[in-house]
Amino acid sequence: MKYEAVIGLEIHAQLNSATKLFCDCPNRPGDEPNRNTCPICLWLPGALPHLSQEALEKATLACLALNCTIQPESAFDQKVYYYPDLPKGFQLSQHHKPLARNGWVDIVGEDGRIKRLRIHHIHMEEDVAKLIHETEGKTPISLVDFNRAGTPLIEIVSEADMRNPYEAMEYVKTLRGQLRYTGSAECSLEQGTLRVDANISLRPRGTDELNTKVEVKNMNSIRNVGDAIAYEIIRQTNCLEKGEPIVLHTRLWDPEKRVTSPMRGKFSGPCVPDPSVPGIVVTNDWLKEMQDRLPEMPGQKTERFLREYGLTPEEASNMSLERDLSEFFEAVVKHNLPPRKVASWMTIHLIPVLRDHSQTIRETLLSAERFAQLLSMLEKDMINAHAVKEVLPQLLSSDETPEEIVEKGRFRQVSDTTELEALIDRIIAEHPSDVEDFRNGNAKVIGFLMGLAMKASQGKANPKLLKEALTKRLSSIP
Repeated sequence: MKYEAVIGLEIHAQLNSATKLFCDCPNRPGDEPNRNTCPICLWLPGALPHLSQEALEKATLACLALNCTIQPESAFDQKVYYYPDLPKGFQLSQHHKPLARNGWVDIVGEDGRIKRLRIHHIHMEEDVAKLIHETEGKTPISLVDFNRAGTPLIEIVSEADMRNPYEAMEYVKTLRGQLRYTGSAECSLEQGTLRVDANISLRPRGTDELNTKVEVKNMNSIRNVGDAIAYEIIRQTNCLEKGEPIVLHTRLWDPEKRVTSPMRGKFSGPCVPDPSVPGIVVTNDWLKEMQDRLPEMPGQKTERFLREYGLTPEEASNMSLERDLSEFFEAVVKHNLPPRKVASWMTIHLIPVLRDHSQTIRETLLSAERFAQLLSMLEKDMINAHAVKEVLPQLLSSDETPEEIVEKGRFRQVSDTTELEALIDRIIAEHPSDVEDFRNGNAKVIGFLMGLAMKASQGKANPKLLKEALTKRLSSIP
């Protein structure tokens, strides 16, 4: 390629503290509009903000998890701009003195090598209100929901170290996992508690210059982050090849049309120290207390899983990605189940089901004990993999035991040789031409007949015994 992409990300993570950043209003996304407001949220005359200790602690844990250096002093500024979602005409943000600087995360690049991506700084700030655009008759209207106004955020500003969409996606994925481990943030792109803005510019390959960047917003999934960056690289390449200048501005990603479109010009207003919020002074003792509260992080857990459970690097990494799942994995293993098989069963069966239901393990009724019971039944050939797929989704929303669900749904595996042989005889009788193909050397027929037999048994036949019996029966036909 003639050009090289230079990519930096600005990521807003909403902290899950009980209250907002500067008042005691509940921090609850999704509540009825304008329910969680007060004079401070609405910035009524005489209202004075007071910084949430819990939000500060959660922000500090997040910074430490991303290998940042906590600054001895940080302070809030008035970031001035005028917009309907900002009642006081400015946003309280740490522009001049951020909470932390000089962090990093490691990713595995496309070439399989570890690449370190640097974080310039992390600062705290309040979120703005939410604009809701509707149409009443033929007249478009905009409504403002102030529930989100004052929600505590951290903004994580990376260095422009990324060179392609893959690296940006891995950065977001890794960073999200680190933040979730601390318990400071839920980090859901789909629900808006994690928001990613990408700054993309192009330069001639082999040079170090930084050219005009374009900011892209509205990416509500990791895949959309990659797709939006890829599109913007192509768009800017075409502009440069046509001799068209790249103009500093903000664009929106349209996930349906899969294009970026202009949103507004890029500007920055005045940013002055705020006199109403005292500065933050971090003592060594308090910082040590925060460091002691930091949990075992994914990298450390991966190394321990390799050492203690004999997992492969890929299995250990998969089991360490999310804190809830890693703790669930260890709780299941304690029920005397083989660690590698537990990792495999979780990867193949449990994680896809959670993804399909858009749930975390905490949001379900599935306990480690009940999952271990299900796997023990599979291990003892009482059920097969097909039955696991049927039973597992029910365990997410039911407190019944796996045994009760298996019996109620008649999912118990058929291992009786007499039943299996009768099933095989029926399949063979119904498909004489396929049997003839097998006799003529077409071994693939076994797979086809196996599929028919499993379907006829409604997935209850023991696959191992069925295949052995079917192979033996076909081989005995003269």
